[in-house]
Amino acid sequence: MYIDAPNHVVDAANGVRYAYRRCGPSGSQPPLLMLPHFRGTLDSWDPALVDALAAERDVIVFDNAGVGLSTGHTPRTIAETAMDTLAFMTAIGVPQADLLGFSMGGYTAQELALLRPAAVRRLVLAATAPRGGPGIFGWPDDIFARADVDQPSLEDYLYTFFSHTEASQRRGLEFLGRYIERERDRDLPADRAARQAQYEAITEWGVPDHGALERLAEIRQPALVVHGDNDLVTPPSASRLLAGLLPDARVKTYPDSGHGFLFQHHDKVAREVLDFLAEGR
Repeated sequence: MYIDAPNHVVDAANGVRYAYRRCGPSGSQPPLLMLPHFRGTLDSWDPALVDALAAERDVIVFDNAGVGLSTGHTPRTIAETAMDTLAFMTAIGVPQADLLGFSMGGYTAQELALLRPAAVRRLVLAATAPRGGPGIFGWPDDIFARADVDQPSLEDYLYTFFSHTEASQRRGLEFLGRYIERERDRDLPADRAARQAQYEAITEWGVPDHGALERLAEIRQPALVVHGDNDLVTPPSASRLLAGLLPDARVKTYPDSGHGFLFQHHDKVAREVLDFLAEGR
């Protein structure tokens, strides 16, 4: 169970001590490395989603440099964040992984696949967008105001991550119940300096750039692009554009859900992801 997974640390060659958790069976396939969203930590993932994935796969979750229990300085560009991720992979002896990147983590996954193609087998890109795509330069004021507070409230989470319908909000409350279920050895929240650095990276990624969009043609790994149909953080049109620009991609839209669709539909998302990854055996 993810809520009982112990915290581990590993020292990387870049001088950062990374915090991570690992669960699920080891096997002949590469592990599934989960790349977090803005201000995401070890405890930001839905335990139900991680457990469902770890039923069949070796799953690794970690804190980026300068975030949560990891030391170092938080990167201010997505390219640096991708190199940060590669340093962690090297430190734990993982030369290749399947990547599940959520939101900002999806940016990192794309960049990592371009910088070090051999390190990535398959890509799951959740609630994310291509670099330089239209409509992703910065967040709307109402989203930023709720995403960058020191201590997000229940209402902040529900507004940002879930569709504003009774059914989606109810599933959001269920997620938040799972979110607080772990009581021992919880991670630390991302501090203001880490959040500022990450938002700079997100903003730089969103600067309109047609040349950046053309780079996606170089990503040859199979990709699964998944998103909610009412995402207020990453426009669904951006996810569809991403899928259309990747040479080998499929797209799946989840109904009546927002940015946190993979927590709202954790069982269906896990099954979709596991089936997709199994195709590469």
